[in-house]
Amino acid sequence: MRKIFDIAKREFLATVATRAFVIGLLIVPAMFVLFGMFAPKLFNLRSMKIKGELLVIDQTGRVMPELQRAFDPVRMEARRREEAQKALVQASQQARQFGGGEVTDKLADMIGQVPDFRILPRPSDSDIEREKKWLFAQPKEMPHLALVVIHPNAVEPAGSGLEYGTYDLFVPPKLDDRVDNEIQRGLREAVVNARLKARSLDQATIDAMVNLRSVRSVTVTPENQRITVRGLNFLFPIAFGLLLFMGVMGGGGQLLTTMVEEKSNRVVEVLLSAVSPMELMAGKLLGQMAASLLGMCIYLAMGLSMLSFFALLGMLNVSLIFYLILFFIITYLVMGSMMMAVGAAVNDMKEAQGLLAPLTILFIIPWILWMPISAAPNSALSVTMSFLPPVNTFAMLLRMASSVPPPLWQVWLSIAIGVASVFCAVWVAAKVFRIGLLMYGKPPNFATLIRWIRAA
Repeated sequence: MRKIFDIAKREFLATVATRAFVIGLLIVPAMFVLFGMFAPKLFNLRSMKIKGELLVIDQTGRVMPELQRAFDPVRMEARRREEAQKALVQASQQARQFGGGEVTDKLADMIGQVPDFRILPRPSDSDIEREKKWLFAQPKEMPHLALVVIHPNAVEPAGSGLEYGTYDLFVPPKLDDRVDNEIQRGLREAVVNARLKARSLDQATIDAMVNLRSVRSVTVTPENQRITVRGLNFLFPIAFGLLLFMGVMGGGGQLLTTMVEEKSNRVVEVLLSAVSPMELMAGKLLGQMAASLLGMCIYLAMGLSMLSFFALLGMLNVSLIFYLILFFIITYLVMGSMMMAVGAAVNDMKEAQGLLAPLTILFIIPWILWMPISAAPNSALSVTMSFLPPVNTFAMLLRMASSVPPPLWQVWLSIAIGVASVFCAVWVAAKVFRIGLLMYGKPPNFATLIRWIRAA
């Protein structure tokens, strides 16, 4: 045991005391910070300046005044302000103030630059095909953005029914979708207002009647109650699954890389002169697991700090942290053992790619099934995946972090299956490790690995 501890200590210090480990830990938080700083500006769909002319053929003779009003810069700014204010109301006070800046500043950013549309009316009997040619000429100052044809029955339905007409919109090639959406938003408002005036109805009165302010639900717990934060039922499963995935893949990949390097450099021969193959395997496995566990705990602490900052820590079931660490240890021992066996069997990383393909597929399966498992935690698929090693830990963790946790007996049955799979994986990996460690030359295939397992 002393030798195993010394090897594990060496592996742990050799991993965490490097710049690569520190930089790797900082990359993900740095990416989130940079994304939070620059994403609002990079993905602000209203940052583009929209400017151009609209050719309008109003076959009703009643939409044009409303159209001029809908595309008035003052009205468009007011419309954008209303939409932005509704979006801000949906956000919590903490989320609005996160990252600095005042709410008024954020409102101005959300409104963006108000479009500059110039409406050019045409007679109702204009030749539409001829007017379409107007779109082919594109001046630099005021581009020709669209030809709008309002249907004759867009304001008053034809006959005694309630089937209203609409409008046709013709645009030049490669028109930006943001321009198209802005034009159609104004057209809809203009046509609706024209219909209301034709019925002598008041827009403000109708808006007051049909607009019902949404109410934030209140989540009640045995300790207290708080405003419901939407999206947590979606975020918690993927957050815990991502922590497990990153911890296992990062440490497992490091195990494979170091094993291949030490074998190709003949360092392993020197190590085997002092320790047995099993002591070397156990020490490396435990040392890299400790390094991966440290990294995962750091990310977990960051996540808990964020939840505490937004006063959402009470929404998290603390027992999930215990199960996350337990499932990590089980999954790491299974996948790490397999990766060490691959590293001991090959001579370089290129040879390892073929043997890693099945392990990669196993790791992809939980992410393919993440949405069905989170959406229906107690479905037949979710329950089956919870007891199917080596992905049972991922599936069970997703179910436990969902809105409908599984029964406790299923959790511990999945843990028992995971522990049994650890013994099987270590037993198989040990046999391959013992034979393949000093094997050089042609890389083995799966048939050769099976023969090694049976012969060892």
